[in-house]
Amino acid sequence: MGETFVIDLWSDVVCPFCYLGTRQLHEALAQFEHREDVVVRHRAFELDPYAKLAYDRPLAELVAAKYQIPVAQVHTMHDRLLSNARAFDMTWSLDTAQPTNTFDAHRVIALASSQGLGEAMSERLFRAYFSEGDLISDHARLSALAGEVGVSDVDALWEGDAFSDEVRADELAAQELGISGVPAFLVDAKFMVSGAQGTDQILDVLRRAWARRAA
Repeated sequence: MGETFVIDLWSDVVCPFCYLGTRQLHEALAQFEHREDVVVRHRAFELDPYAKLAYDRPLAELVAAKYQIPVAQVHTMHDRLLSNARAFDMTWSLDTAQPTNTFDAHRVIALASSQGLGEAMSERLFRAYFSEGDLISDHARLSALAGEVGVSDVDALWEGDAFSDEVRADELAAQELGISGVPAFLVDAKFMVSGAQGTDQILDVLRRAWARRAA
C-alpha cells in the first residue's frame, strides 16, 4: 500500500477495559492480513486528571463511592472483569490495585514511544497496576519499570516537565474527537472503535478500514 496504517489508541493504564481492549486489539492484529503495515500509536487519556497520588481506601470502596453503589456490587463487577482477564491468560488482583494519578505514567509511555517502546511500556504498566499492586505514580517504581522495558533517560523526566506537552496534546485531541471514554481506537484516521468491543469486532473494523483505503 505504501502508506502506514496507523491505529491511534487512547487509554489509561488504570482502566480495566483499556487493558482488555488492548489485548483484544493484539489478538485482532495477529489475525489481520496486513499486520506488517500497522503502527499502533499509544495516546494518553486520564480517567481522572484530578486523582490523588495515593488513597487510604481500597479500589472497590472508591468505585462504590464514585458511582453510589454498594461495595458488594463492585465486587461482582470485579469478578466479571477477572473472568474476562483470565480469558486472555491474565491474572489480575484488583484487591491490591493502588488507584493513583496517571499523568507521570503517561509521560513515561510518551518517552518510551519516542524510543520505539511505547507498546511494551504500556503493557508493563498495565501489568504492574492490575497484577502486581504497584503504585504507578511513584517515580522510583516508574523508573524501574521503564528500565525493565529498556527505556533510557527516564530519571530525567523527574527533573522537569519533559513530555508533559505530548500528554496534554493527546488529551486535547481526544476532546476534539469527542472521546469521553476509553479505550478508543481511531483506525487509519477513518474508523472509531469505542470500548472493549471484542477481538472479532475489532478485526472486522481493521479489514473494513483496509478495504476502504484500497477502494
